[in-house]
This record gives sequence, C-alpha cells and structure tokens, in this order.
Amino acid sequence: MFKKILIANRGEIACRVIKTAKKMGIATVAVYSEADKEARHVALADEAVLLGPAPSRESYLVADKIIAAAKATGADAIHPGYGFLSENEAFARRVEEEGLVFIGPKHYSIAAMGDKIASKKLAKEANVSTIPGWNEAIDTPEQAVEIARGVGYPVMIKASAGGGGKGLRVAFNDKEAFEGFSSCRNEARNSFGDDRVFIEKFVEEPRHIEIQVLGDSQGNAVFLWERECSIQRRHQKVIEEAPSPFISEATRQAMGAQAVQLAKAVKYQSAGTVEFVVGKDQSFYFLEMNTRLQVEHPVTECITGLDLVEQMIRVAAGEPLGFTQADLKREGWAIECRINAEDPFRNFLPSTGRLVRYQPPATTLEAGMSRVGPSTGSGRTGSGVAEMSVGAANPLSVRAEPVEAQPTYGVRVDTGVYEGGEIPMFYDSMIAKLIVHGRDRLDAIAKMREALNAFVIRGISSNIPFQAALLAHPKFVAGDFNTGFIAEHYGHGFRAEDVPHDDPLFLVALAAFVRRKARERAAGITGQLQGHDVAHADELVVVQLGEQGSHVHHAVRLGEFGALKGTLDVTVSGKTFVIQSDTKLGEVLMTGTVNGKPFSAQVERGPARLPLALRVSHNGTAIDALALLPRAAELLRLMPYKAPPDLSKFLLSPMPGLLAEVSVAVGQKVLAGEKLAVIEAMKMENILVATQDGVVKDVLAKKGDSLAVDQSILAFE
Repeated sequence: MFKKILIANRGEIACRVIKTAKKMGIATVAVYSEADKEARHVALADEAVLLGPAPSRESYLVADKIIAAAKATGADAIHPGYGFLSENEAFARRVEEEGLVFIGPKHYSIAAMGDKIASKKLAKEANVSTIPGWNEAIDTPEQAVEIARGVGYPVMIKASAGGGGKGLRVAFNDKEAFEGFSSCRNEARNSFGDDRVFIEKFVEEPRHIEIQVLGDSQGNAVFLWERECSIQRRHQKVIEEAPSPFISEATRQAMGAQAVQLAKAVKYQSAGTVEFVVGKDQSFYFLEMNTRLQVEHPVTECITGLDLVEQMIRVAAGEPLGFTQADLKREGWAIECRINAEDPFRNFLPSTGRLVRYQPPATTLEAGMSRVGPSTGSGRTGSGVAEMSVGAANPLSVRAEPVEAQPTYGVRVDTGVYEGGEIPMFYDSMIAKLIVHGRDRLDAIAKMREALNAFVIRGISSNIPFQAALLAHPKFVAGDFNTGFIAEHYGHGFRAEDVPHDDPLFLVALAAFVRRKARERAAGITGQLQGHDVAHADELVVVQLGEQGSHVHHAVRLGEFGALKGTLDVTVSGKTFVIQSDTKLGEVLMTGTVNGKPFSAQVERGPARLPLALRVSHNGTAIDALALLPRAAELLRLMPYKAPPDLSKFLLSPMPGLLAEVSVAVGQKVLAGEKLAVIEAMKMENILVATQDGVVKDVLAKKGDSLAVDQSILAFE
C-alpha cells in the first residue's frame, strides 16, 4: 500500500480524498495556488506545495509542477480528483513514466474513451447500445444537412472534444442543421482546439442516467447501480439521486451489464462512469465514459456502503476487488444537491467573496460504511467483524466476516470551505455537496428539504432557494421529469414566487414568536423606569414587507410561554401554531417543533435598510417582516413610501468579479444590445450589454479592477 499520496486538485474533492487517505493511514500532500493558500484542503493535508499563481493554467493544470511536487515530497502516487488533469491521457502516462502511480485508469483507457467519436465506435464493437448517427468527422454544413436527413430529425450536432454543454446544438430542420453545424464547429475550435463535429439522433424526453463501474488490474469489473442525473441547468447537473425513479429492474440490469462490457473492453482499472441517454420508452444509448471519479459519487456510496476513493486507491495499489457482483446490495435512496456560489434570483450569476457565516447541517454519514459480503483486503469498516491481518505485507488490510451491517440513514456534507474563508473567482462555483440517505425516495426528499433549511450560508449568495423549489415541485416528487425539466419550468429564470410555501402563515408566526421572545427578555432587565418598562405583548401585528410599500398586515394573538420551555401558542388569521424552540436570540438557525412536528428555519435581522425587520426563511421561501405593537403598526400605515434612488443611468456590476474589458469611452453613443463591458468570474466571461440607447457620461471603473455586486462601472447622460 502507498505511504504517501499527492492530491492534484483543490476544494471539496481534495478534502474528500484526504479524508479517506487518513482513514487508511496514508500520508497526504496538497498542492495549491496563491488564491488557495488559506484553503481547507491545504490545512487538512500533512504537507502542502505551492504551485503558482491563481489561474489554473498556471497552477493546477501544469503537469510538470505537480510531478515535481510529488517527487520533492516523496509521494508514491497521485490522485487527480475530478476536473483539471483527471482525464488527461498525457498526464496519466507521464505520471507512470516518472515512476509514480496514477490513482485512476491507465492512460490507454483514458485515451480510448476521451474521444467521443472513437469511444462510440469502441462501444459499438463491445455490443453496447449506441445512438443512431454519423460517427465520422463531418466536413461541410451541406454534408451535415444530408446526414441529418438520413438519421432523421431531431438530431444533435456535437463536437468530438466537447464537454460541459459547449460545442453542442440541437436541430429540428435543415436550416437549423446548416447553421448549427457552423456555430458548433467554430465553438469547438475556439474552446478545445479541435473542430471535429459529428451528428447523432436526438432522443426526445431524454433521461441522463449513468452507471458506476469499478474494475481492477486482474480483469474483474462490477457495476454499482445507477445514478439519475436528469435535473440539469444548461447541461450542468444540479440534483443527482440513486437509484433512478424511472427505469425498471430489467433496464437497470441491462445497462449495468453493458457498462461492464465496455469497462472490460478498455481494460478499465479504477472507478469510472458510463453515461447513457434513456428515452421515454426506456430505450438506452451510450453517451460517453467519464474516466474519473464523478462529482456525484457520494449517492452511490450511500446506497452501496462502499468508499469509492478507497477502492480507487486499493485498485491502483494492485489489489483485486474484494467482492463480486453478487455481493453488492442496494439499500435505501440517496440524493445529492450541489450547493453553488451563485445568485438564482439574478439569473444564477456567480457570487464570490468571504463566507461571513458557514454552518452546514448536522451530519451523520461517512463514506465507506460497507454492507458488502465477505472479502479479503477490502479495508471496509462497518461490515461486520473485522480481523487485522497481523504480519501481512499490508498491515491495513482486514478480513470482513460475512455479517450484514444495517444501512445508515442521514445527512452528509462534502465541502472544501469553512466559515471566514473566501470563495475565489478563479475556479468553479461549488461550495459544498449536500447528500442525504433515506429509507425510500420520499424519505430522502423530506430529509433533503430539512437539511437545506438548516444550511446557513452568509456573505455570498447560494442556490439553496432554487434547490428547495426543485425538491418541492410536484413533478420532481412524482419522478416525472427529464433533462428538459428546468428549461421547461424555469425557462423565464427563477423568482421568489417560484417557491410557494405550503403554509406561508407559519413564517409570520415565527416572526411573532421571535419578537415575543425578545420582549420577554427585555422585560426581565432590571433598572427600568416605572411606567416605561417593557411589558409582555398579547397582541402583535406582523407587517410582511412588500415591494414599493405594498405591505401586508397580519394580526397575531399570543399565549403565554408554556410549562415546556420555549413553548408558545401563536394564532394568525384564526390558525394556531404551537411553537416550541430553545434557540437563543441572535442565532440564525432556529430549530424546534410546530404543532408537534420538528422544523428548521432561519431567522435573523433584516437587510441594512430595515435594521428592525426580521428575515424569516423556510423551505426556500423568505419574508422580511416587522413584528410591531398594534399602535405602531397603525402609524406605519401613515408613513409615506420612499422610492429608492434611480440607478437607470448607471451600469452596475451584477456580480463580484474582475473587470476584464471596458468596451466604450466617454462621449460614445451606444445602442441597445451593444457590448459595454466584460466581467470574469469563476472561469466564465460575462458580457454586459446596453439595455437602451444612450451616451456614455463617465467611466467609473477601469480594466483590472475587482468589482463588488452593484458597483458602478459606467454613467450615462
């Protein structure tokens, strides 16, 4: 077994690999860029090596620096994580040539699956179902139209080297095929330096379902069931679950068998994923193989009890798989939500900056709580009676007796951040992965909704409200969705009204509860002037604040705090909520019970413009409210509405980021739709355009400036 591993990555996946390595007694080396010098993975590792400047092309993508770091620290092997160099065939080969071990598949397997055209040919030869299409590079748009007609519309035009939604178009007729080919080819050339394009049948109402495979150097291969990855926004996965709520057991077994066939055909040694597109009739076709660990691997770990990172390490060290297909059991249902640093209410623009507060929900799950049958050298915990192999070459190997362990249900958080840390603009937007394991799908959904309620993130925006909306959507709950789900239901963008609360008066009751609790505490302060002391309030008016002064007043009656500590009856519009909570005033996360059922919500002081207001959030819905005495509420009705300042004459930065370009000058006339500036954030260029005609009066920021949200860039006459 390895003594020391270098992790050629950052963020949550680096932390994830370090955690398993420590469990196995293996020392770890982290690498980092200048932007990540205070990162969590750097602190967790036994050693850390600086690679270079913040941009990944000068740090995490420089193979020479990573290999030099491994040699300098005496590492035996390199784990690439996902992204960066994880599927780089040249890097994997170079690692081996330098006398190190690449913890992943062999370079020839990566090469075989890295080219979409070649991989489809290989899959076909291995008797894997492939989508009808033309798998040779296409030269002209005229040829593309001819081929599209032969395949039958609709068709998908794809770049051979594409990924992440780039170099992909869907065409429903000759005109779209002609134009789509040209734009797809140009985009592929600019993004990947490879302009080869092919065409395949577009599967209508498609599901994106992937099979996790695991192979060793002895030729053994198994599949670890499937993951449903159809909830995507712009081809990026948002929610993943295992198993799929759609496919039958027969389809599952057939997909798994074909995935294993493909893995054996390329002599696959490690964890990998075979991706399929599945039609509404459960017909399935090979898409591609990801020759690395997937972001969503934790849901597979939950339902199988395996630690996939540990399995990768053991396979790379030459150990055979410690189980067969028959040993693998599937227990319960797991769901993963990707918690990203983006503002869903601003069209998911990136949000970078300092995590002023970061409090994930309480966790109960770890990777590797195995329920697999008897095996030798599996290194699993929780699988029964574990006997140490005394005097063996690998002192960490254990023999797991065939005692079946019970599945563990609960919450898991994989993250690479901490409270007070920075979310830098140079890398992807992931803050954490929130994973739950339930007895069945409805139990997992309920657990995830409650875990999202308990996830406190402040200082930056996150997509938690959007995740809450998805989980509450009736079609998601019913399992009735495909890859077009988000585009269909949220094609207009995401708004607060897209998250309707099933009982909005509960948020009003929470505001009244917190206000009453604050008055109780204030009433107990000694030394108050007689006649001016704070008294208990049996009646309050909760003013739910709306846009442009359109407030809603709720009359609330309050009981007395009951014998059970922190219990109060709150009646709103004739509905009584019996709320019990011991949460201290000032804590954002509020937990307790309402009418006997547990809840988690977030309550805090409102926005800076309304310091006396409370912001109450639950199930993705948030309200700003003032809890006032009745007389104060009457006076509030008489207050005139103060309109916010007119900012229509300014170009404001919609996100924090680097001002990469100012495209106009003082005195220049601009037309609606004309480019004004470019902001770089989280590996994306965001072009700001004029919303109306105008003349530039002043340039208020210069190229290279780091911008805050709503910072002025330009002023117009």
